[in-house]
Amino acid sequence: MILTRDRLFSFTIAGGAAALVAAPLVSLARIAWIGDAEIWPHLAANVLPVAIVQTSLLLAGVAIITIIAGIFPAWLVTTFQFPGRDSLQWLLPLPLAIPTYIAAYIYADMLESAGPVQSTLRSALGIQTGDYWFPAIRSLGGAVFVFSIVLYPYVYLAARALFQTQSGALSEAARTLGARPWRVFRTISLPLARPAIAVGVALALLETLNDIGASEYLGVQTMTLSIFTTWLNRSSLPGAAQIALAMLVLVAGLIALERYGRRKQIGPAATHIRPIKRIALHGKAAWSAATACWTPVLLGFVFPAAFLLREALSRAARSGLNLELLQHTFNTIALAAVATLVVLAIGAAAALPLRAVRMKWLLACLAVASMGYAIPGTVLALGLMSPLVAIDEAINALTIAFAGKQVGLIVAGSSAALIVAYTVRFASMSIGMVQAGLTSLPREFDHAARLSGAGSLKILRDIHLPLLRPALAAAALLVFVDCLKELPMTLLMRPLNLETLSTSIYQYATRGSFEEGALAALLIVAAGIFPVILLVRLADTTEQRQAALSTAALTGAASA
Repeated sequence: MILTRDRLFSFTIAGGAAALVAAPLVSLARIAWIGDAEIWPHLAANVLPVAIVQTSLLLAGVAIITIIAGIFPAWLVTTFQFPGRDSLQWLLPLPLAIPTYIAAYIYADMLESAGPVQSTLRSALGIQTGDYWFPAIRSLGGAVFVFSIVLYPYVYLAARALFQTQSGALSEAARTLGARPWRVFRTISLPLARPAIAVGVALALLETLNDIGASEYLGVQTMTLSIFTTWLNRSSLPGAAQIALAMLVLVAGLIALERYGRRKQIGPAATHIRPIKRIALHGKAAWSAATACWTPVLLGFVFPAAFLLREALSRAARSGLNLELLQHTFNTIALAAVATLVVLAIGAAAALPLRAVRMKWLLACLAVASMGYAIPGTVLALGLMSPLVAIDEAINALTIAFAGKQVGLIVAGSSAALIVAYTVRFASMSIGMVQAGLTSLPREFDHAARLSGAGSLKILRDIHLPLLRPALAAAALLVFVDCLKELPMTLLMRPLNLETLSTSIYQYATRGSFEEGALAALLIVAAGIFPVILLVRLADTTEQRQAALSTAALTGAASA
């Protein structure tokens, strides 16, 4: 095989992107292997049993509730017309704008004994604390509730995209044979949407695994939290690495289940696509459908957002604007902006060569590079420390040789470590979006340009990049906001003198004064609304190509 310039470029970029993800995993395995042999028996006897049980129960509960809360509203707004339906189709995904740790802090404040819900209940009924039973929010059940109400939109968006691509002729034929809407849903719509549901559930569960703040605050000893406490609180890096490797087995199991759910996936032919004629509901049925759709919206977005707005206004009126918040906001935006530029450059450079070079090794490299989002941030942070320190040692060796002095930890001890961590985790979003955008570009454009004598760089500059601007803009927005609200990696890899919005909120919460960070939380939520609306716009179409693009945009990070 002749190694042309295009092939060499493709190999370099795709191989480098794959190495970014592979390096922390290899480092993680090395740290776990060289650790004290007595650590693993202790972990296996005292830490892992509780962590595995708690994590498994949490994932099972989140899976069940997100399936219910995601599928039924998606089916209702796609199949029926009822009061508020047009607003609900874009309101239902909004809980994605609220990070899980912020939702946990809010609901803990709202539902605890001294919170507004129980205080109002006692005042209205004339009872005292201890005279009644109230479900504990700081529990496994409370964690399942919190995670589910903010993560169900993953299932909703994926399921609705598939419901919209299903041919209206199938449903209408079933109805002419006497099938009621519920039977059509059970026998036709739901089986055809199974691949999308599997992807949506997998994304929700991966986000659950990635969390630290909500699990810690609600008292659930997950495997992610066990890594965090073993590493920082017990100062055992090898022990944390061993737990992380055990956790990767669970991540691999989730991905395998998602792939199994998408087996034999066959999309409907474009010529057979016809919009589904929505059925008008009236009376009790209409209001029941509206209630079923409004409930997750109120619990997942309206109540938390209203709580944050009230607390932010109240704190601002009493004590004014905290000047430290301005510095934290600047730090957050600067880090997110730099990381977004790096991620876009790497994602586009890795995915674009597939347009001209279709080789198995290139696809394999991209598959590895796209695994970053599936790996919890805590695991990535743990695995990245050794490679980053090794880079610093190499730099110091050079400076000693040429200048006679060390420069210190200029990578591992600075914000550069965070940029690297963000890049490894979120590069898959950029790769997935660019790949999805490329599928919509006719190859005739490339052929015509090459016949006119244009080279690869000219085609990239004059054809690909201009036509990929919507996909790149969408990827930039998604990556930027995910960097804004990312907590686990930021908490573990930031320099000691740097605070971001997410870490400042975490610090307030650990001190028991989350309300002080309400404005910072509100800023993160407000920023998260824009990419959610973007996803809704991508998904809100009945054309097969656009629906396929929206599904790829939503799931590219998990299934590239």
